[in-house]
Amino acid sequence: MNTKAANSGSGQTQSGRPARLSLADWMPKIVMAPTVLVTLVCIYGYMIWTAVLSFTGSRMLPSYNFVGFEQYERLFNNDRWMVALTNLGIFGGLFIAICLFLGVILAIFLDQKIRAEGAIRTIYLYPMAISFIVTGTAWKWLLNPTNGLEKMMIDFGFVNFKFDWLINPDMVVYCLVIAAVWQASGFVMALFLAGLRGVDGDLIKAAHLDGASTFTTYRRIILPSLKPVFFSALVVLSHIAIKSFDLVAALTNGGPGYASDLPANFMYTYTFTRSQIGLGSASAMVMLGCVLAILVPYLYSELRGKRHE
Repeated sequence: MNTKAANSGSGQTQSGRPARLSLADWMPKIVMAPTVLVTLVCIYGYMIWTAVLSFTGSRMLPSYNFVGFEQYERLFNNDRWMVALTNLGIFGGLFIAICLFLGVILAIFLDQKIRAEGAIRTIYLYPMAISFIVTGTAWKWLLNPTNGLEKMMIDFGFVNFKFDWLINPDMVVYCLVIAAVWQASGFVMALFLAGLRGVDGDLIKAAHLDGASTFTTYRRIILPSLKPVFFSALVVLSHIAIKSFDLVAALTNGGPGYASDLPANFMYTYTFTRSQIGLGSASAMVMLGCVLAILVPYLYSELRGKRHE
């Protein structure tokens, strides 16, 4: 009996030959096979294809006349691309910093066991339930100098009030920041609130017994223990910032001129409307490099942490 059990547990028959897998054993692999195939072809396959096209002189249609790094040289000599990169630095930096700050503050506020916490949490999270297209359209109405916030304040009697950021090339990128922060800060709040609720209560009680104030407890004990949450939020927000396309398309359409372009909008414009597939592919690979520069350290830290557990 023991020998049979051992042989069946090791997937072998009594004669030492491997046991045949039944349909039940194959079923998980059969179910997962289409998903794996679609992922390999439609995600990683197209990423490789885009990388190949970035080294070609492709224009309206893909061609395979390889030109080396010529497309990358053209890309970084393109004024519009440099504007898009500058905008990404401004937009991404402010978006991430403000979302993290507001997310932490709102999470600490809700962690105080206030009344109607569920309703307030729902209000904070609601913007994340809608798309960036809807967000961009709504904020386009609000920030429009003709019939938005500026007109409302003038109608209230503030005749000298002026808020024309949406049509000001130097300020329009900050309109993107406002709209994006409004949508994403509630999501960051939810991440930190979940982290705060997972902190060991005994540590907080011990700190209070030692005479630590609430501010000191959060600053010295609670928030430092939330480093994994900070890192996760940073990765998610960075990814949102780098791939932002629909918010720009709905709110500013890259204008005035191309003053509010981001790399994703540059890539779409040059690939699909200007018939420069090679240049657009090069810009896509630079964006992929930016994403990998964020994801690889994150995955490395996660895997290293699991090894030390």
